[in-house]
Amino acid sequence: MKAELIELMARVVQVLQINMRWMTWNLFLAFIPLALSIWLFRFKRGRSWVWWLGFLVFYAFLPNAPYLLTDVIHLIEDIRTIQSVWMITLVLIPVYFLVIMAGFEAYVISLINVGYYLHRIGKSQWIIWMEMTTHALCAIGIYWGRFLRFNSWDFVTQPDALLTRGVEEILGKQPLVIIAITFAILVGLHWLMKRVTLGFVSQKNKSIVIQPTSMNTNSHNAG
Repeated sequence: MKAELIELMARVVQVLQINMRWMTWNLFLAFIPLALSIWLFRFKRGRSWVWWLGFLVFYAFLPNAPYLLTDVIHLIEDIRTIQSVWMITLVLIPVYFLVIMAGFEAYVISLINVGYYLHRIGKSQWIIWMEMTTHALCAIGIYWGRFLRFNSWDFVTQPDALLTRGVEEILGKQPLVIIAITFAILVGLHWLMKRVTLGFVSQKNKSIVIQPTSMNTNSHNAG
């Protein structure tokens, strides 16, 4: 029994070591648009050619954040490898959940930052259209990445192949169905996670405001 447990643990460690390579890389790609969204939309700066270049890079890399949702296919493969309910429940699923949610949260915060920018420049009515358009573009980007194996930098390295093969492939019935389902998932998850995120931020801001007020009241009473 002890030997079997040691062997199982060794297999889990091996699987995690292999997964950490692509998990770390995918998370890095997911946090690129998050960092760019802060630089582009949270600071007041003019829309120079550098800003527009950053904007294009932001949208080129943005699908990498929700793309992590599709990495659940690796979880299925790992479950077949481990074949232990306890290890799957206590190790694999929590690790995958944290990585996938971290990537999607980067997506949510990035769009919140875009919405903040639109609100600041007096274009709040564009926020919902921006979100829907972004979900659609990212659904296409996820399909390109998962099924056609294109990367964000292919916009520069092989734009012809991306625009010709990429456009041709998504016009079929099956790709359109997959893209539509992906779009629906992005809309639903974003709607939920956006409210959770904004609720958390709002609650945190309230606690920051209340705490100094209560401290001032106490010091006044003491005096």
